[in-house]
Amino acid sequence: MINASLPELRRALDARQISAVELAGLFLDRIDALNPALNAFITVDREGALAAARAADARIAAGSARPLTGIPLAHKDVFCTEGVLTTCGSKMLANFVSPYDAHVVSLLKAAGVVSLGKANMDEFAMGSSNESSYYGAVKNPWNLDRIPGGSSGGSAAAVAARLAPIATGTDTGGSVRQPAAYCGITGIKPTYGLVSRYGMIAYASSLDQGGAFGASAEDCALLLGAMTGFDERDSTSLERPAEDYAAALAAPASARPLEGLRIGLPREFFAEGMSDDVRATIDAAIAQYRALGATTVVVSLPNAKLAIPAYYVIAPAECSSNLSRFDGVRYGHRAAEYGDLADLYAKSRAEGFGAEVKRRILVGTYVLSHGYYDAYYLQAQRLRRLIAQDFQAALQHCDLIAGPTTPTTAWALGEKADDPVQMYLSDIYTIAVNLAGLPGLSHPAGFGADGLPVGLQLVGDYFAETRLLNAAHRFQQATDWHAQRPACAA
Repeated sequence: MINASLPELRRALDARQISAVELAGLFLDRIDALNPALNAFITVDREGALAAARAADARIAAGSARPLTGIPLAHKDVFCTEGVLTTCGSKMLANFVSPYDAHVVSLLKAAGVVSLGKANMDEFAMGSSNESSYYGAVKNPWNLDRIPGGSSGGSAAAVAARLAPIATGTDTGGSVRQPAAYCGITGIKPTYGLVSRYGMIAYASSLDQGGAFGASAEDCALLLGAMTGFDERDSTSLERPAEDYAAALAAPASARPLEGLRIGLPREFFAEGMSDDVRATIDAAIAQYRALGATTVVVSLPNAKLAIPAYYVIAPAECSSNLSRFDGVRYGHRAAEYGDLADLYAKSRAEGFGAEVKRRILVGTYVLSHGYYDAYYLQAQRLRRLIAQDFQAALQHCDLIAGPTTPTTAWALGEKADDPVQMYLSDIYTIAVNLAGLPGLSHPAGFGADGLPVGLQLVGDYFAETRLLNAAHRFQQATDWHAQRPACAA
């Protein structure tokens, strides 16, 4: 059961081969055994999980189960969860128990999902390695000396190690797709606005988007379908008809199921910067897509090289504004000793925030300051528009864009801790997708020379989630990279 897909778990639950309580117990016991080494979870909610599992068993017995009823899940600790510690990986919120549920959490509770607890993450979702968490670094299940990627590294590691079959994440500049690639699982970031940001603690509001992790595209489709939906409390939430992403994958496989699909290969993604072993793996995966009937065409994203500088102006600017609420007054960490109100603010924030968060707040405050707003922030927004236009021009010649998710496999813990710029460059292929607001997916494509997973990224036009998931699903029907497990999950 531990390595079963969501459809297999659904059939087992419905056939009473296992109860939701028994299934939750299996995963909770794995968390107890493996989490001390992996550090994938910050909070394990055994009591809440078993209560939700009992309610799921009652729904199954009554014949009112939905596709995810009784399925265990891990929530990234950025989603507010009523009555459960919600820390955002920070000392600032180490004592914050949320009084309400995020919209995503509410939807999944209504679907009957069993939440096992809250997954570790880079502090306030700021990082690419999951080393900035106040609760310590998450370890990659494939090699405990390597990073799992970030900021949703705890969620990705939990799914890869089968501490949970599925998990939620958030993606501001690649924080679902990048850890999915490093941990050898599938992760999808939908079109901006499809998943409500209500109750999702903000980093950069114009970039943040909830996403889904699973072992396969099919598992991600089931989870994403339950997470999307209009929310009037989020001004950026899109009011669109619901889509059944999983149903679209149900057509029987054929020898060439992707006949007619045009895949664009951006020349900028295949230039310098990619390691040789990642390049070889991606080339082989693209050859597999051709064997499935897809055709490939070279396209260009000429402003892609500007994505990282534009992102690291826009995102810190928005974070400096969003994180101003954490002042030691209403909730969160408060300094024990202070002189006056200004001293309370200064000491509480100095004690509560980690080094990476402070760095981004300082950068963001600087680029928004008088005399620099026009030179930096407005210029970055102009570049953002050019990047989005590049994608639209490229998608006139293809249906999907493909390339590597990351330039290398996962690096060693601590290797880039003293060089934040090098760490930022690990998101070179993912950030532009967020700046454009497009959907992106990463799926396992093979392994590098060091035996660590390599991910292939697919990018589609707005609302092309079904097309992305279908392409990845057909690839996974023809290969078994997604079925490979680290030793701890074998």
